[in-house]
Amino acid sequence: MKKLWLRISLTFFLLLLGVLIAIGFFLVNLMKDTYIDMTREQLLENAQLMMKAIDITELYNDPPVLQEKISHFAHPIQPRFTIISENGTVLADSEDDPRQMDNHLNRPEVKGILQDGIQQGESIRFSETLDFKMMYVTVPLYKGNERIGIVRTAIALDMIEKSTKQLWFSLFIIIGVTLILSGMVSIRLAKGITRPIEEVVDVARRLTSKDYESRVTVKATGEIGQLSHAINVLASSLQKQMKEIQDHQQQLTSILSNMVSGVMLVNDAGIIQLINPAMEELIGQSQEELIGQLHTQIGEHFGLSERISYCIQSAEYIHEEIDINRSNERVFDAHFAPFIGENNRFKGVIIILHEITEIRRLEKVRSEFVANVSHELKTPITSVKGFSETLLDGAAEDEELRQSFLKIIHEESDRLHRLINDILNLSKIEQHKIPLQIETIDVTNLIYDTVETLQEEMTKKAITISLPGQESVLIEGEKDRVRQIILNLISNGITYTPKNGKISVKVIEHDHDIELIVSDTGIGIPEKEIPRVFERFYRVDKARTRHSGGTGLGLAIVKHLVESHHGKIKVDSIEGVGTTFIVTLPKKQP
Repeated sequence: MKKLWLRISLTFFLLLLGVLIAIGFFLVNLMKDTYIDMTREQLLENAQLMMKAIDITELYNDPPVLQEKISHFAHPIQPRFTIISENGTVLADSEDDPRQMDNHLNRPEVKGILQDGIQQGESIRFSETLDFKMMYVTVPLYKGNERIGIVRTAIALDMIEKSTKQLWFSLFIIIGVTLILSGMVSIRLAKGITRPIEEVVDVARRLTSKDYESRVTVKATGEIGQLSHAINVLASSLQKQMKEIQDHQQQLTSILSNMVSGVMLVNDAGIIQLINPAMEELIGQSQEELIGQLHTQIGEHFGLSERISYCIQSAEYIHEEIDINRSNERVFDAHFAPFIGENNRFKGVIIILHEITEIRRLEKVRSEFVANVSHELKTPITSVKGFSETLLDGAAEDEELRQSFLKIIHEESDRLHRLINDILNLSKIEQHKIPLQIETIDVTNLIYDTVETLQEEMTKKAITISLPGQESVLIEGEKDRVRQIILNLISNGITYTPKNGKISVKVIEHDHDIELIVSDTGIGIPEKEIPRVFERFYRVDKARTRHSGGTGLGLAIVKHLVESHHGKIKVDSIEGVGTTFIVTLPKKQP
């Protein structure tokens, strides 16, 4: 596309050229007409002067004398004079022999007077004898009131032709110079006018290409200046709005990307338009596979597609709890909300899936916990209540029976006290209400001190224990909590190990942490039950553990105590062979 300044300059140039040519034609024609009028007047005056100078009427009937008189007027710069009779015969001519001249009856300037009766004839035509144009003017010759002939004057128009050509030449030079100067001026003016416009167009084009930092820098006045200012204001406004949109989009993208709930947007045609990472994980398919596809491509994932179709058809809000049975049971709180646009127009469906598996699991654990606590409390309370009622009913009279019942009541009270303390301690540990009192601990000495307190129980069951060497192993932590970890693990081994069994305690030191390994040759744990050993009130052998006075909270407490020290615990067990607990504790607490 041609530049705007070039089109303006070319248009102005062509318009100016047309105007100058038109003026040239007008001036040349005006000059030519003026010359012809002056020549005509001159010819008329010369004819009248000639008639006054020569009494043509007296010499009319004597052509030779008349010819002689007229021949005196022959001169290069004088007009040509011709006397013509009524019948067109040339009687005398100032330049040629009239006897050799043709009859002039049909000459236009003669015919007009003889046939039309006009008082002045005129004709301009090309002369074959002279080889250039001539102008002829005729007037009637009267004798009294009788017209006896015609007097014709003629003059060559070659001077007019030469003057006209010279004028055209001069005009062409003037027109050329004018066009060159005006072209230079018009180009400069056009560029001055169009440069801001071209920059405005360029800025507008760059704005459409999302280059919102573009601005019109050319200074201009008038309407173009106003246009430049308006474009700059528009660009600034667009840049601000696009930044806000980008910020909002980034915020929305960040929110959607970090949401734990799955989000999906399906338009009214059933095409998937948006999926966040959480939804990808939930349905097991990526954005690349689904965006732009029909929602039926989701597959048979817990009936999502059917519910989306229903919501599209009915435009109703749906809230359901969905269970999924894949590798493990998962529960979702599902929301299907119609997406309403402008003018209340239905535009699609927003699907939100929030996994509540953990919530339902915790609710189940809480329910089981309440049931387990009730069961655990029921046994000692029932015993205390039953034996105390028996004593009140008269058994207190029997000294031996009274002592036996009181001993049972005391044991059950201790058991009840331990259970309540364990529940309270576990609750405090889980809620992090007991701050960690960090000190330097010699784990080896702590193991030996703890084993000493359990020596009586091991002796009763003839259990032998293997302990680590006497080398000091130092870590940071809270001594009482680490002792409780060691105590619970060894007590657990004693509880589940039969008579003449073995327990092994090892400490392996690494650069940044230690491993406390407690192994036994007890009854072991079934493989399917291993994930549950750290649950509250879980027992491998419920009857044996309850009889031994255990509360079923020991391993749950150990797990929380280890985690409070930023450590890890895992268990390896083979049913009927034995169990090994591996506790990893950091040497330095963060």
